[in-house]
Amino acid sequence: MESAKDGLYGLELTDARWRKSSKSWADGACVQVAELDGGAVALRDSRHPERGDLRFTAQEWTAFCAGVRDGEFD
Repeated sequence: MESAKDGLYGLELTDARWRKSSKSWADGACVQVAELDGGAVALRDSRHPERGDLRFTAQEWTAFCAGVRDGEFD
């Protein structure tokens, strides 16, 4: 049985629309975000996209964003 994560990592992202995060540094050190189907998200380092990306289901991304807003990662 395939999990939601397996499905996300099975997606080909060559045509993904990557955008720079609004929280990126002015010196070019930034995170790029691509929105995927169903509210899922992929993240990558703009300086080293060859290193691959991290992919989050919609539920994971919602929980992560809530954690950031609530200061869980400070």
